[in-house]
Amino acid sequence: MRLAAEVQQSSTQKPWASHEENLTGGSLRFAWQHADSGDSHSLSISSIWRQITGLQATASPTVRIDAGDSLKHSLTYTFIRDRFNRAAAPSPTLPQSGYLVRAVTELAGWGPLGGDVSFSKTEAELSTATPLSLPGIAGVTIGGAFRAGLLYPLPFGYSLGGSVLPSRINDRFQLGGPTDVRGFKLGGLGPHDGGDAVGGDVYAAGGVNMMIPLPRVGPNSPLRIQLFANCGRLVALKNKGKGKEGGGDPYRMDSKVVSKSARSAVAELTTGLPSLAAGFGLVYAHPAARFELNFSLPLVLRRGEEGRKGLQVGVGISFL
Repeated sequence: MRLAAEVQQSSTQKPWASHEENLTGGSLRFAWQHADSGDSHSLSISSIWRQITGLQATASPTVRIDAGDSLKHSLTYTFIRDRFNRAAAPSPTLPQSGYLVRAVTELAGWGPLGGDVSFSKTEAELSTATPLSLPGIAGVTIGGAFRAGLLYPLPFGYSLGGSVLPSRINDRFQLGGPTDVRGFKLGGLGPHDGGDAVGGDVYAAGGVNMMIPLPRVGPNSPLRIQLFANCGRLVALKNKGKGKEGGGDPYRMDSKVVSKSARSAVAELTTGLPSLAAGFGLVYAHPAARFELNFSLPLVLRRGEEGRKGLQVGVGISFL
């Protein structure tokens, strides 16, 4: 068991949405691991002051509506079940067998939490890896991953009915980029306002890949050739009404409208083909992070989305 007090201050440029985001705050986190199963849990309460600032001249009306300050008080629970056989892998970031389940649920603003944003936000992920027997080639694996998330705006206070503020751009999901749906620009999937990726409230994404050791290097090397295909959909809740620029509160919705919009957005994920890309690349699995250099080709692209044909570099610890 571990109890941690954490402070945070950061500034992030977000050119895909024509602004900069500054975060200042802290959290208290309690984490524990089940002795028998090895499952990990954590519960944290946090308070973050967020600023959307440094707007570019080309910033869209959607970004301008959410510009300025907001204060988020939230309670977050995280569950992780890691059954990857990392000890037998060439690198902990390149497991050859097993699976991982991760779920994160955040409640912000509702009840006694306060702040000026109120929502529930849930994400779930399943990743797997299976060794594949091929004549004369050792160390080949087939992997797959699926992720999904839902952001549901809530009224303030203790009621589940009444007036609700729509989600803000700094709370909504972004999809697309070298660590999730390859073959698309950062934030390339989902709703756009002009040239800005403004995010969505519901998403689903998945991918499959084959990892092949480099010739003459062997299966114990952290280097791999990768063949992959991945896809995803990112949808926003349909809000009725119009916002206004230049400050002030954005328009409000009735909780019944939110419920209907959420059901419609989830149903929309299954209509038509998802945005899809495929490609190949080179993977180096360092113990601290995984590095990928891929050539991607978008195959299905929806109107307004931004694909990326050609080379793409990805660095991270979690990939589709």
